[in-house]
Amino acid sequence: MRKAFNRAWTPNFAYAIGLITTDGSLSSDGRHIDISSKDKEQLENVLTCLVRNDKISKKKSGMGRISLRIQFSDVSLYKFLLKIGLTPNKSKTLGGINIPNEYFFDFLRGHFDGDGTFYSYQDLRWKNSYMFYLCFVSASKNHIMWLREKIKEALDISGSLTKAKSNSAYQLKYAKKEAIELIEKLYYNHHVVCLSRKRTKITDILNAIEDMHARVL
Repeated sequence: MRKAFNRAWTPNFAYAIGLITTDGSLSSDGRHIDISSKDKEQLENVLTCLVRNDKISKKKSGMGRISLRIQFSDVSLYKFLLKIGLTPNKSKTLGGINIPNEYFFDFLRGHFDGDGTFYSYQDLRWKNSYMFYLCFVSASKNHIMWLREKIKEALDISGSLTKAKSNSAYQLKYAKKEAIELIEKLYYNHHVVCLSRKRTKITDILNAIEDMHARVL
């Protein structure tokens, strides 16, 4: 018999909410929750954080692309998600999410693992200088503005908000020092649940930049 949904906030639960916010969708039937990802680890993390054992299956998009998904029925969780700000067909209408402040960065780590990115490149204006950015992405301007304000309140950093003409999504970017501040909050210990390939990418890039600076000095 499946355990009743527990609404108590924990770091793992907040992380799962971040993933559902980015990679999840609520069915219009009022009960089904669907979460899709190309990373099996991502879906395994969701199941671990929600204490579920649902099957991970495959689905094909209209373009013929194969992705992984979990889909389950949970009216109690569905209603809870509605209560904190998620909605069916949320991509462009999403606003703020009611997350307790103490779990905001766990939520944000899930959000980053779902739709975020980290990248670097050499700044050609200065030899031996690299730029790097931590980015959050959303199709909803209201949601990305809410995210920016929450980060501002917590860390007093502003980032920059951009929107490419060729893309409907907004990007909230944090560079260098601001990115480091966020990374330290997102990965506040070695045991937090996360998408390992993204954490490894960040670590590898930052270590490479640090080694380069050490050689220059």
